[in-house]
Amino acid sequence: MLEEILRAGLAELGLYCDEQALDRFRRYYEILEEQNKVMNLTAISGEEDVARLHFLDCAALLRFTELEGKRVIDVGSGAGFPGLVLKILRPELDLTLLDSLDKRVRFLAQTAELLGLDGLSCLHRRAEDAAELRGQFDAAVSRAVARLDTLSELCLPFVKTGGLFLAMKGPAAAEELDQARRAIRLLGGRVERCEEYPVPGTELRHCAVLVRKEKDTPPQYPRRWAQIKKQPL
Repeated sequence: MLEEILRAGLAELGLYCDEQALDRFRRYYEILEEQNKVMNLTAISGEEDVARLHFLDCAALLRFTELEGKRVIDVGSGAGFPGLVLKILRPELDLTLLDSLDKRVRFLAQTAELLGLDGLSCLHRRAEDAAELRGQFDAAVSRAVARLDTLSELCLPFVKTGGLFLAMKGPAAAEELDQARRAIRLLGGRVERCEEYPVPGTELRHCAVLVRKEKDTPPQYPRRWAQIKKQPL
């Protein structure tokens, strides 16, 4: 079932998937289901829901930008969404998975090894404490981590000038975007567009917010987490 859902859904999104990628998605699903019994990785389970609500939802980012051969950081990767999905579909992507919880980072590293993925690193670090990665990436991606004003402060410093920040958002994206425009400008970004897309096989419509990095993020950002949380930009 999972393979058929992915083939049809990816075709609907205008994306290609070879047999190796399908095999990796199958193995990724099996690892998720097994590990979810002993650690809280995702509330979504079962082949159909994981295929649609995780794999296809994350894959939709590739409708809006080409990441093959690019250096990409997934901020707050969690169980690997969207980073591992993008890596499976674009193996030449140079990927860094960043998460603040050590057990999730260990899960990501083990999963990447079991899937036979290279050109990938997993870092146990808070985004605001990873200054050595500043300005190192062609793109930063993030899904379901924080509101867009907060997320922009965590993600945009990682992006090179001219690069892209892609935030995956739900139905409240327009409201979040309105509240985040000032923060995005302060951080050196410009809102390029907000793309709504259907999640194949569901009635859900999600949004990808694309922010272009136009100039260096001022050195005082990101601030400490307590300050970000207390006083969003």
